[in-house]
Amino acid sequence: MTKEANARAKAALLARIDIFSSLPSQELALLAAKTHRRSFKPGAAMFREGESGDELFVVASGLVSVSILSQDSEVIELSRVGTGAFFGEMAMLEKAPRSATCTAIEPTRCLTLLAADFESLIVEAPGVAMRVLDRMLGIAAGRLVKTGSFLSQMVQWGDTARRRAITDAATGLFNRRYLEDSFGSILARAEREGTALSYAMFDLDRFGKLNAAYGAEFCDRLIVIASGAFRRVFAEEDILVRYGGDEFCFLIPASPPEALRRCEAVCAELRSLAFEEHPELRISCSIGLAHYPSLASGLDELKERADRALYLAKEAGRDRAMEWSPT
Repeated sequence: MTKEANARAKAALLARIDIFSSLPSQELALLAAKTHRRSFKPGAAMFREGESGDELFVVASGLVSVSILSQDSEVIELSRVGTGAFFGEMAMLEKAPRSATCTAIEPTRCLTLLAADFESLIVEAPGVAMRVLDRMLGIAAGRLVKTGSFLSQMVQWGDTARRRAITDAATGLFNRRYLEDSFGSILARAEREGTALSYAMFDLDRFGKLNAAYGAEFCDRLIVIASGAFRRVFAEEDILVRYGGDEFCFLIPASPPEALRRCEAVCAELRSLAFEEHPELRISCSIGLAHYPSLASGLDELKERADRALYLAKEAGRDRAMEWSPT
């Protein structure tokens, strides 16, 4: 690739990144000329917590894990970020030590910007540099407000930090925070790879009445028993999330018919459960599914249609899994 073609390709990549997308083509070309291409294999550390550094990373493609070490040297994954994410801005601006470790989860391509190159951009094109800096710091400030107190709590939790950070204490499944932090990246990966992804929403039927009849302690145990049923039925690659109370979500990287089959198997598994202390009790569940990309075009649509399918499953008499359908 010629130098000119390489510069055009980097400018085109930057144009697809949110923090640079509003820059006119001439300014994108100036910025692209200052950046460097870097690639990372799965498992490769892009940089480690505490290391010195002066480089900003912008993810052009791939998936990156952001983690820190607890006081007991346990790795705590904070989030996973994909295309369009950036990190390392404080190292670039202040040459501050890295505050986290960033590791490639899958083949990852980045554009990087060194502090010296950004300083030269300030001299050569101060308007461009200030516009980039303003957007970058605005996003970074919001990110710090959102995660700052969470970070300090995780560091103090010590050897239970990772479990508390991304999993539900009672069931051991992923928690709501993990879903909210990772859903977008998981969907983006399915889009890049051209694979199917189904999103399922789950409720135990009439859980409020069960609580009233059998008590909170037994129903808390019921939640744990149900999570065991999920593990028996779902595949290893499925992502199982306790959203809260008796609400669960499942991300299923399989074809729509196979995703529906697994959810129907969950219904059958719960239907077959027996309880020694309450032999009269039988439980059931309702599940609503939406499929990407066949019946949903993006994250919000996937969530809304799964929620609608769950409502329809309840309206149809509960104890079933239903897919969202346009008819």
